[in-house]
Amino acid sequence: MNYKIVSYILGTALKLEAIALLIPTIIAACYGEDSWWALLITAGIAAVLGFVLGNKKFKEGRYYAREGYAATALAWIILPTVGCIPFILSGTIPNFVDALFETASGFTTTGSSVLTEIEHLGKGLIFWRSFIHWLGGMGILVFILAILPLSGGFHMHLMKAESPGPNVSKLVPKVKETAKVLYLIYAAMTVLCILTLLISGMDLFDAVCIGVGTAGTGGFSIRNSGMADYSVVSQACITVWMILFGVNFNVYYFIIRKRFKEAVCCEEARFYLIAIVLMTAAITLNVYFNNYREEGLFTAFHNSFFMVGSLITSTGFGTVDTNTWPLFSKVLMILCMTMGACAGSTGGGFKVSRIMLLLKEAKKEFLLLTHPNAVKTVKFEGKAIEHGTMRSLTNYLIIYILIFIVSIVVLSFDKINFLEAFSATLATINNIGPGFGIVGTFGNYSSLSVVSKIMLTFNMIAGRLELLPILMLFYPKTWAKHY
Repeated sequence: MNYKIVSYILGTALKLEAIALLIPTIIAACYGEDSWWALLITAGIAAVLGFVLGNKKFKEGRYYAREGYAATALAWIILPTVGCIPFILSGTIPNFVDALFETASGFTTTGSSVLTEIEHLGKGLIFWRSFIHWLGGMGILVFILAILPLSGGFHMHLMKAESPGPNVSKLVPKVKETAKVLYLIYAAMTVLCILTLLISGMDLFDAVCIGVGTAGTGGFSIRNSGMADYSVVSQACITVWMILFGVNFNVYYFIIRKRFKEAVCCEEARFYLIAIVLMTAAITLNVYFNNYREEGLFTAFHNSFFMVGSLITSTGFGTVDTNTWPLFSKVLMILCMTMGACAGSTGGGFKVSRIMLLLKEAKKEFLLLTHPNAVKTVKFEGKAIEHGTMRSLTNYLIIYILIFIVSIVVLSFDKINFLEAFSATLATINNIGPGFGIVGTFGNYSSLSVVSKIMLTFNMIAGRLELLPILMLFYPKTWAKHY
């Protein structure tokens, strides 16, 4: 293990966090809020730690996956730990575990909250809470890749460790340039999202906070009523942008480069959009005949479309209390929560590409059962999938199920029912936010025990990093000097 390169990465990440903290500090000061000093002190702490860790000199050389995975996992633990300090110092979330849960939920774009009152935070802390969605959406280390003078091999290890999905493809030959392209697309789409929300009637502060949260597919609302108070037009705009940010960013790169055929032929994007249409149609009809006969079909469609877009992209915004919806609709919503968005997007979940690969592999096995001598290769996006990729997918599924089971067992000691424990686990490991029952759209996680909150915080970070990087920290050989 090359500790110096890991320390350098962590130091750089903390310096960026210190710079990011200055924005809500200025906002809090402009609004005359006392929280500005808590934000400023935290920025100072992050800066000092960043310079201490980031000034370690290291030699350029050959670095391996374990350095990249360790640096990524530790960064995603340290950044929320430092980022939660303003909530503690200001007294808005005095309990450390609660503050860490809230901040980890923000960075991982989960959107699960322990707060019963949001608006009392003040503009500065509300903005910080929303802004960390944007920072975590594309990935802080992906941004670092665009500015760090590191060797290409190590760049790729960092990209693989932080980017969502089973594969990381380079849009351009150099990983560093790929990171720049991704962040340029991400930033441009964020600005367009904010402008659209302004046109729809939102005020500037709300549009910026909701815009950066939508871009990062994080579900922190900035009002106690969630998204319910906004106009139908604003809600519709949010729905469309949530879905757009759940598309693989490769598609947008192809469009920009006028490679329209490659964009249209993206299997994953087609599957994702078709799933949204079918889920929306089924839920619309179900809730219309059970909940919205008086309000009308349009209201049923509008709320169904919003919730499907919110859950399948792992954003987690809510306009209605889905606890009142029929069981059939809840089952379909759980399927949306499980599947998630596309790989290479800011969305969470199991990922559409993994679902498609598992289905293709199952189809291949059925073919081999009937034709044992047949030679069949699984293909995805026109390319043959290597055996190593399928093996990694199988390992991911096994680890995913094991963590899921352990989480439900831990939550079973709390006084909640199975649906609440199941949905809380699903919502955190897939970075969605709301579940059902007390952790539903208009509920929160405040009543859970400290142990449960720690378990779910682990789930959020592990889920955001695709499980393996965080688990690598517990593998002894990761830290061996020579291996």
